[in-house]
Amino acid sequence: MNVNLHLGFRRREAGFTLIELMIVVAIIGIIAAIAYPSYVDNVRQTRRAVAQADLMELAQWMERQYAADFSYLEGGVQPVLPFSQSPRNGTAFYNLSLNGAATANAFSVQAVPAGDQTNDDCGTLRLAQTGAKTSTTGTNCW
Repeated sequence: MNVNLHLGFRRREAGFTLIELMIVVAIIGIIAAIAYPSYVDNVRQTRRAVAQADLMELAQWMERQYAADFSYLEGGVQPVLPFSQSPRNGTAFYNLSLNGAATANAFSVQAVPAGDQTNDDCGTLRLAQTGAKTSTTGTNCW
């Protein structure tokens, strides 16, 4: 005869109660609600850093053009940038171009956000031949 049944005790079954499972789901939901926006911001910052590096590379390309011809123009006409998106392969998160027309003594390159990157606080990033770095909407973007 089972002594526990005889004395009126019930054996507890192994497992989780519904309340315990709901508490775990609620905790996971709270952590996800806090962590996901931070993750998305970090991804956008990384994409912005890649675009900034690409703008620096385009500015260096323009400076090499100037060193060769003493003009930012290629044979008197607007230069054609060696690449026009950032990152160069895969989905473009920035479209790279000249900001207006280059002259013999001046240029400005820009990175215009595309896709999900349009939600970034900094907007369009610009870099001029003087080294001036600006953004259209944010601060501390460079």
